[in-house]
Amino acid sequence: MTSGSASSDGRVLDALSGRPKVAIVTGASSGIGLEMVKRLIENGYRVVANSRKITSAMTLHNTADLKLVDGDIGIEETAKHVVRTAIQNFGTVNLLVNNAGVFIPKPFTEYTAEDFRRATQTNLAGFFYVSQLAVAQMRLQKFGHVVNISTSLVSQPIAGCPGSLANLTKAGLESVTRAPAIEFAAEGIRFNAIAPGVVNTPMNRVDGGVVIQAARRSKF
Repeated sequence: MTSGSASSDGRVLDALSGRPKVAIVTGASSGIGLEMVKRLIENGYRVVANSRKITSAMTLHNTADLKLVDGDIGIEETAKHVVRTAIQNFGTVNLLVNNAGVFIPKPFTEYTAEDFRRATQTNLAGFFYVSQLAVAQMRLQKFGHVVNISTSLVSQPIAGCPGSLANLTKAGLESVTRAPAIEFAAEGIRFNAIAPGVVNTPMNRVDGGVVIQAARRSKF
């Protein structure tokens, strides 16, 4: 693992290459992902931001330091496009933030096969494909960092907020974080999971301390 330095213009630089650090953020058109992209850019990173319709969302715009990639990250071709965009435009991948996810609040017995497919495709396949490709690049560099965004519901479900598919998929994400963390530690590649509680994003509306689901089927 290498430490970073700063250039005269405040950019975060990779200690080995001397180039600005490069991040990939999925689920980046709104909420947590959008704010992550903004903060990374402010701190001198170059960023590839992805969501299904990130271009038409108009919350971010392509610049010399920010490239937008539309598409479902749970599809392998989208993941390839995302990582290829980072390497072709910026030369490397230092940080991957697996933020894309769906939350479908329903009683357990009311989930459909389509709900299950949608949750597993985004929350699990959306981690799997892009992480494989990003880590392959990080192994060439002998450093990198993967951050997986989970949910506090994994360890503490909330009465009145049924979301078993979130528990099923995000618990898997938290568990798998530990395995490559051990597998690639000697190669300078870190893996971490973050499990936020309630965050005031378009997914949730916080009113007087009461969280109201913004939609029966929400995405983040």
